[in-house]
Amino acid sequence: MTAEDEPGPEGMTRRQLLRHTAWFGAAVVLTVAGGEVISHVPAPGEEATDAFADPNALRFVQVSDSHLGFKGTANTAVEESFSHAIDQINGLGFRPDFVMHTGDLTHLSTPAQFDQVKQMMSALDTGKVLTVPGEHDSVDDAGRKYRAAFGAGTAGDGWYSFDVKGVHFISLVNTLSLEKLGHLGTDQLDFVRKDVAKLSSDTPIVVFSHIPLFEMYPAWGWGTDDATEALSHLRRFSSVTCLNGHVHQLFTKTEGNVTFHSATTTAYPLPAPGTAPAPTPVTLPAGKLGDALGIREVAYRPGKPGLAIKDVKLA
Repeated sequence: MTAEDEPGPEGMTRRQLLRHTAWFGAAVVLTVAGGEVISHVPAPGEEATDAFADPNALRFVQVSDSHLGFKGTANTAVEESFSHAIDQINGLGFRPDFVMHTGDLTHLSTPAQFDQVKQMMSALDTGKVLTVPGEHDSVDDAGRKYRAAFGAGTAGDGWYSFDVKGVHFISLVNTLSLEKLGHLGTDQLDFVRKDVAKLSSDTPIVVFSHIPLFEMYPAWGWGTDDATEALSHLRRFSSVTCLNGHVHQLFTKTEGNVTFHSATTTAYPLPAPGTAPAPTPVTLPAGKLGDALGIREVAYRPGKPGLAIKDVKLA
């Protein structure tokens, strides 16, 4: 075994770490007060909590970047943090229509890690558990082990779409053909084009991916090189929301009819661009880790513009 193949403190070999270094990163942190951030309110004068309290509304939860198998000082118990997130979802006071994990379920994409995360998510009290892969879910095998565990009913390399309560959801895979940026590819772009062709332009669209679908910070690989073409098929829709993981901190951006929301993580925080020599896991002072981790609640009520999005830190 060469030095490049010896596991480091984070559980990855040097070869794997070099391969994935461009994908560690963070974004601007939104202010968290009282344990939550209201990233978007559906309409002026309407409280976002109204949507979450409405049993007739579409309500789902996004969780991301659990990195099961990570070994490092930034979080010595990622399994415990993820279990805490699951308990928090189950204690929300409503049963989500579904829970979406937006990638990096595992840290090294081993069969044991996939089995562990699958078993843990089976405890979620929800109508359905859905996933998209992160780059850590495809270490050295182009996502084959991920698809064996989570790819049932998907097309191509794991992409798919579905509808719930009048909202159309598209789940994309942009972590397999990595050069510098995320990549969708011609087959997946064609899937998006055909998938939305039948929809009315007033259909709310939500797109899930691991890597952001906009150029958040290209120097660190935070973006998807062919996202513009994918989003071009969504320009005629009045409401498009893109939800991603990967960056381990909260970020919101609007471009035309599309609003992007990057989620935080249940594993460990990462530095903001330019604030550290390299985008590697950050070890916080004792007792502060939970403030940097969290889950996201999302709700939609027909007839109301946009989604209500509430980012809640792990208590």
